[in-house]
Amino acid sequence: MLHLPLPMLSALLCLVIAALLWRLDLGRGAARVCFVGLFLTFALAAVLVGLRFGYGIDRFTVVQRMLPLFTGPLMYLGFLSLAVSAQILRQQAAVHLGVAIIANIVFLLLPSDMPGFDWAITTSYLFYLAALIRLWRKGPDHLIHARLDIAPHITRWMLSAAGLLAVILLMDTAIALSFAMDAELRASALITFGSVLLIGFLLVMLASLPTLLAATGSAKPQTARPASSDADAVDANARALLERTKLYLDPDLSVQRLARRLHVPERTLSAAINQSQGTNISQYVNRFRLEHAAELLRETDAPVTKIMTQSGFLTRSNFYREFQRVYGQSPASYRDRH
Repeated sequence: MLHLPLPMLSALLCLVIAALLWRLDLGRGAARVCFVGLFLTFALAAVLVGLRFGYGIDRFTVVQRMLPLFTGPLMYLGFLSLAVSAQILRQQAAVHLGVAIIANIVFLLLPSDMPGFDWAITTSYLFYLAALIRLWRKGPDHLIHARLDIAPHITRWMLSAAGLLAVILLMDTAIALSFAMDAELRASALITFGSVLLIGFLLVMLASLPTLLAATGSAKPQTARPASSDADAVDANARALLERTKLYLDPDLSVQRLARRLHVPERTLSAAINQSQGTNISQYVNRFRLEHAAELLRETDAPVTKIMTQSGFLTRSNFYREFQRVYGQSPASYRDRH
């Protein structure tokens, strides 16, 4: 059995990382909450493993077995929160966390010796491993809510998270098989090996976080460089960002979010657009939406209402008013003439 419970060291490192993540501005508070929750879950699981195999305290085994079902959802939702609207995120959180909670409730109601729960954990890991890889393949530009300066870092984190989930899947499967074969010594050795791997991963992450914290701290909009106040440069950067990421298709896009992605204060962005384009931010973004809508009107037979929503407009009245202002005709008339 373990005399020096390495899981306790893992728990301590997870707590330190959770504290650092709480200070990190990823661009959206929900991402920070999910990632902090993930590492707190890791810390609690490590403590329970240490108590069980280091000190022979197994009264918390049920809780220990329940925690893995939250690993995948928290990890996935943390990254997903940087890519979808608040409404979609709430829906996805309800589904993913709800399934984990229901599965754990079912586990509590079933006899403790009934097989199958380990397979539920394995299925969860496999599902979220595939989901993370699918999200990672969309690239940093898909992370429309992430700070522009750390979006590439987050993409690398996503791939690392998928790798970590794969390692956890392999280790948990090997440990479960060892217990099934009554090979407790082998299971104990695997836990030690897994703890060493996890500690190595945590140390690497711990070494990288201070640099990232310093970078995001020095890149806040309030401390933007004087060059960012140049109207033409800000306008060009905003146009390039919108065309590359298609942020304008998100109806929840705000001046605050756009300014954060550009690393300029909101006032600087608004003044630059007004000076260079003679319009406000709302009309500026709507121009991109209208160009997208006009393209769909010319090239597709989709209903106007569907084109409206696909172009980032929330209300019919705003869409028709803006379209009339820019093109001097209704969407239907525009389609008929083109």
